[in-house]
This record gives sequence, C-alpha cells and structure tokens, in this order.
Amino acid sequence: QVQLVESGGGLVQAGDSLRLSCAASGLTFTRYAMDWFRQAPGKEREFVAAISWSGGSTYYADSVKGRFTITRDNAKNTVSLQMNSLKPEDTAVYYCAADRNRNVVPSAWIPEFWGQGTQVTVSS
Repeated sequence: QVQLVESGGGLVQAGDSLRLSCAASGLTFTRYAMDWFRQAPGKEREFVAAISWSGGSTYYADSVKGRFTITRDNAKNTVSLQMNSLKPEDTAVYYCAADRNRNVVPSAWIPEFWGQGTQVTVSS
C-alpha cells in the first residue's frame, strides 16, 4: 500500500533551520506532484509548498516564500522541505501529500495520499 513517512521535525528556536523529509513507497512517484501542508493547533490545515513531478516547478504559500525550499529526488522517492529563518508562527504538524496533479496547479491542490505528519515547534 501507499506510504508517506515524514521525518525531521523537532523543537528549535526562532531563526533556526530544519529540514523535513518525506519518503514515499507503494506508488509511482513521478505520477504525482508533491505537496507540504501544515496544521497548527486549533487551525485548519493549510498549504505550504508544492513541487511538480519533475521538480521543474515549485509554488509556495506567501507566508513561507523566501524562507522555505521544496525539492524532490525521484531516484530515491523522497521530497524535502528546507525551512530557514523559522518563526514561532511556523509551529505546526507538517504533512507531505502526493497530489493527483502531476504539475503544480496553484489553489487547486488534490492531495490523494497523506503522511502521518511530523511536529515542528519553534520557540521565541
């Protein structure tokens, strides 16, 4: 079956960096764009970043643009999220998702498979 397994979360201070990774199995990785979403306590899940099947296109939420970078390695079936200059408001559970679209389609995300999430906590 399809599995998406996130790793790399943790507790950091404001201004620090973290790198999240998501390992995919049980699916043809290059058939999917890959997304990162996050959910803070008491809030709805929100889009963070997306990358096309080839890695040639990326898209970011305004709140993380310039600080976060999404990449993928199709040889290893992994997608990563490099998070720099972290802020307390970045605190959330971060989820990777396999998107039914192969290409980046802003505001039309169709996550088909989800990981279990990894906690990121940024202290001030």
